[in-house]
Amino acid sequence: MGKGDKRTKKGKIFRGSFGKTRRRGKKNAQIEKPSDTKADS
Repeated sequence: MGKGDKRTKKGKIFRGSFGKTRRRGKKNAQIEKPSDTKADS
């Protein structure tokens, strides 16, 4: 079990793939929402 193994986290990182062992994470947490329009005026 190591770099060549598709099922391990280390193997997923080596291949650059994602799956059950290596999640991509939520997209919502990465995007910042713009501030309220009231603050601009």
